[in-house]
Amino acid sequence: MKKINLPVLAMLAMIMFTASSCEVIGGIFKAGIWTGVIVVVLIIVLVIWLIGKARK
Repeated sequence: MKKINLPVLAMLAMIMFTASSCEVIGGIFKAGIWTGVIVVVLIIVLVIWLIGKARK
């Protein structure tokens, strides 16, 4: 079994516990649709990158 990168896991846990989904969605709508699209795409890319790093 491969080792899980502890700092990455801690960062993901911190984001999950501190950001309420309602607050995030409200902030995206206040900022505008294109800002929301960019933020969502960046988050998806970050998650895919982190999963790739965890598997190596």
